[in-house]
Amino acid sequence: MTLPEVINDILGTRTPKRIENGKTPYQDASVLIPIIGDGTEYKVLFTKRTNDVQTHKGQISFPGGAKDEGDGTFEETALRETEEEIGLAGKDVDILGKVDDIMTVESNFIVHPFVGMAPYPYDFTINRREVERILLVPLDVFHPENRDTRRDSFVYEGVTYWGVAWEYENDVIWGATARIMANFVSIMGNHLPLQGIEK
Repeated sequence: MTLPEVINDILGTRTPKRIENGKTPYQDASVLIPIIGDGTEYKVLFTKRTNDVQTHKGQISFPGGAKDEGDGTFEETALRETEEEIGLAGKDVDILGKVDDIMTVESNFIVHPFVGMAPYPYDFTINRREVERILLVPLDVFHPENRDTRRDSFVYEGVTYWGVAWEYENDVIWGATARIMANFVSIMGNHLPLQGIEK
């Protein structure tokens, strides 16, 4: 089985943990965890947010955002926001499943994350108001056996935040994005490739 088939099989046989939005001030949001196979290895696509956005300025994130009234489902939100931010059309994404919802502490979102395969190469169109740049991080960086890039705390603007974080080149993936990724990694376990791509 290819990795997309394995992901689809594993996510399809479990019920993701849901957080029901019964109270304000929480707002529903969705993100896409885009996985790309470039022919030699699988990579995860992240974005670095600009300092012009309302929340999580300058941080590494997945493409996504708040649910609009016109969105019929949380999956539609993830795909719409992804297209708005990086130009990846929803019709070009193969949704493989959903992982567990999380809550953000400071921005008061309930985040609904979806995993999807994105084509490679692709002509991304970045929304420069929201996204500074795209990062493609090898999936094996997050493998449970690869502890070289993983941290248990991270200092941001002089404050120490405790929780899983990963460092790749000059970027640190932390906060809600790291918690979502950690959940995905935990669900997949050793089914993630440690290196390379299936032939």
